[in-house]
Amino acid sequence: MDTLRVPGYIKTVYIALLIIIIVFFMIMAKGLLVPLLIAGYIAMLLTSTCNMLERRKIPRSISAFIVLSLFLIFILGIFALIYIQVRVFAADLGDELSTKLNSFIIQANAWCLEAFGFDLGMRNGFEVSKAVEIVQPENTSTTSLIFSTISTLSDIILLPVFIFFLLIYRDHLAVFITKVFRKENNTMLLDKMKSLRQIVHRYIVGASKVMFILAIVNTGVLFALGIEHAIFFGVLAGMLNIIPYLGPSLGAILPFLFALITKDSLFYPIAVLVAFTFIQLLEGTFLTPKITGGTVNLNALVTFIGLLIGGAIWGIAGMILIIPTIAILKKLFELSPDTQPYAYLFGEEDSNWFKRRKRRSEIPTTEDEA
Repeated sequence: MDTLRVPGYIKTVYIALLIIIIVFFMIMAKGLLVPLLIAGYIAMLLTSTCNMLERRKIPRSISAFIVLSLFLIFILGIFALIYIQVRVFAADLGDELSTKLNSFIIQANAWCLEAFGFDLGMRNGFEVSKAVEIVQPENTSTTSLIFSTISTLSDIILLPVFIFFLLIYRDHLAVFITKVFRKENNTMLLDKMKSLRQIVHRYIVGASKVMFILAIVNTGVLFALGIEHAIFFGVLAGMLNIIPYLGPSLGAILPFLFALITKDSLFYPIAVLVAFTFIQLLEGTFLTPKITGGTVNLNALVTFIGLLIGGAIWGIAGMILIIPTIAILKKLFELSPDTQPYAYLFGEEDSNWFKRRKRRSEIPTTEDEA
């Protein structure tokens, strides 16, 4: 019996429609999908520890509770450190620093007006009331603010609940996938799912190590330059490194501006900028490849476009989640011959492809030999 072959352009239209439907669903279900996806990645990270406890004859529910509790204590400790540093930083923002900031803004406004004829609208310095009007529109009511706060709190509460249930029912979900793909080999499917979990695990652990090392190095550099609040700026720059390309730039801007305002010499802000640029070069060429290796293996173009799409759909959370998500999609595309071209599109460039093609074309055929 002859099988019906679908033309290539019809497949392309189907894939485009599927992408549109998925993006629309991601936008509409943002409130549920973001905490669920974050919980899924954290559950993948904690699965190996749960397995270790279960091998010691500890029940799965208790193992999940112990691992989740330790993880929450660790995260709360990090947030407590950040809160203390923010409190110290806010306490030091006294009248003297505010005066310097306003003087710097007035000078910058006068320079822009004189050089480019462009008024920044801050001839009298930085006005807090105008900033509040920009951040909070006039039509924002107290009721909507309360509902927004409740929604944020519900997301925070949902996150550990999702993690706990995903840890408990991880085998149940694996069996469900094997039943969906019942024509495939169950052992092969389980191995593929395990490899996907390991990819996410290695990516998160590697990214955390890189963030920790960068936080220490950035803090040491700022201490050496005599920049105040070096711990706050160094840790913040290290944490922002989780956002590829954009995060390192944002992490360098704050200490640069702070040094520009508080120091009398231009040497310090320039030194901060040069030092952070050098640190990022080392991170990109040595630190990240050494620690994470080829875990993600995405090309820069796809990564940058993914960041734009993730930020447009889900904001900052989307920019953080999009990299491991694309890595998983790339791994899934490699499973089928029909989708392997898309996996190649996501991956690094194969510079030897044209050379191999040229060598094959130079091999004489049987007719040429005759």
